[in-house]
Amino acid sequence: MSIVLVEREPPVGIVLLNRPEALNALNDELMGALVEALAELDGDEAIRCIVLGGSERAFAAGADIGQMAEATAMEMYEARRIDRWDAIRKVRTPLVAAVSGFCLGGGCELAMACDLIVASETAQFGQPETGLGIIPGAGGTQRLTRAVGKAKAMDVILSGRFLTSDEAERAGLVARVVAREAWLEEAKRVASAIASKGPIAQRLAKESVNRAFESPLETGLDYERKLLYLAFASEDAHEGLTAFTEKRKPEFEGR
Repeated sequence: MSIVLVEREPPVGIVLLNRPEALNALNDELMGALVEALAELDGDEAIRCIVLGGSERAFAAGADIGQMAEATAMEMYEARRIDRWDAIRKVRTPLVAAVSGFCLGGGCELAMACDLIVASETAQFGQPETGLGIIPGAGGTQRLTRAVGKAKAMDVILSGRFLTSDEAERAGLVARVVAREAWLEEAKRVASAIASKGPIAQRLAKESVNRAFESPLETGLDYERKLLYLAFASEDAHEGLTAFTEKRKPEFEGR
């Protein structure tokens, strides 16, 4: 049984975590397979948006605690486990997290590493690491705080409480909440809408929004302007603008 399931429905690629017996807990094998699958889809010109999901019961219930409990600090450092998260962050293709059920610890960090989250009404988000005597270490303290603000992040991380999908949407962590049975299909629909736009423009827009997330306003504005000029230099920009004036649907080629 493959630990990661990959489907291609061009222009959308779908990656599903597949450790059901462990609620998709993120061990080294799963993370390695995930990074490999995302890199392959990211390099496929036919794929213009990627959906990352788990199962109806769990997106991912956290890191593999058994594996972590046996590791020393030096083993954690030498294994470079956290480096895999940098590889996910560097995926250029827009990445939609399809979340149903438990999305905790490393699973919540993985969802936050995506560009937007579509959540089932059953989804629960949390960072319960302090209950194990550790802290979130794959972006949880940083991305959650930026998404929901200091007060809410402190509550979730220090008390260990879970956010429902509705709470997560109100707080700004989740983009859309959908019915229990629609978690994957709605994420695919959102991905299809994203994939229908100019692929170069989408990648540049993603890069620019991420810069806004990470930089002072003036730096972000300067960066956005440079990326706008770069977008204008593409054949897609000429096609999109021309198609608008000619009142027809643009045919983007990703050039």
